[in-house]
Amino acid sequence: MTHLAHDRYCDEIAHQMRLLRSVVTSGADLSATVPTCPDWSLEQLVRHVGRALRWVELLVRTRSEEDIPEDQVPGGGGPETEGDAAALDAWLAESSELLVGTLREAGPDAEVWGWAGIPDAGFWARRMTHEVTVHRADATLAAKLPYDVAPDVAVDAIDEWLQIVEFVQRTAPHDAARELRGPGRSIHLHATDTGPELNAEWLIELTENGVAWRRGHEKATVALRGPLTSVLLAFYRRLPLDSPEVEVLGERELLEFWLERATFG
Repeated sequence: MTHLAHDRYCDEIAHQMRLLRSVVTSGADLSATVPTCPDWSLEQLVRHVGRALRWVELLVRTRSEEDIPEDQVPGGGGPETEGDAAALDAWLAESSELLVGTLREAGPDAEVWGWAGIPDAGFWARRMTHEVTVHRADATLAAKLPYDVAPDVAVDAIDEWLQIVEFVQRTAPHDAARELRGPGRSIHLHATDTGPELNAEWLIELTENGVAWRRGHEKATVALRGPLTSVLLAFYRRLPLDSPEVEVLGERELLEFWLERATFG
């Protein structure tokens, strides 16, 4: 389960943020409700992303050994005026530049607090890559714009999500993820549009001791098949299982059970 290179994550954060900013400046209605995050408008969503970037930048820059409250993050609130796409764009650009610069300067091994038990800057480079990648999907859905993502990033996003579920099961026994246990049930994810070199298939087993997973093509209780980007979005609950882009084979109820409980945050 290899990660991407640290510089690759830094490059991707910058790239994803440019794409997110293009949604903001596309003329989209900033007050529109985000279908996949219905408690947020598009503007609230992008403010959340910018605030998260600045929070992580402060953590890494100060090599913090503990969490920092969001209200202590300089510039975390974003522009004072609501509905100003140009101001939001400038703030997001600065947020991205600050974080990427700090992550590059720190390198992956710099020690810093992290909530998933991985106390280094490399954790944050990876986490923010996928935070922005998935929230950009939310933004494009709200703006009714197309969405795609590089295959290596999509594969790594699924890997990371599974590792987070493992972490939550170990450390939060009262979380909904505790119900994701066996015996004898499994989920197979299968990207249908990638070559064997990417190995974009996963077997997830719900064992008595918790979730276990590996890459590969194996029989399972239920399978989710489709193009890689669609599998990613469905697995992150950004695409309904009855969408024509994906196919569910086997016990659909198990996949729905997983998606309801494999959450964190």
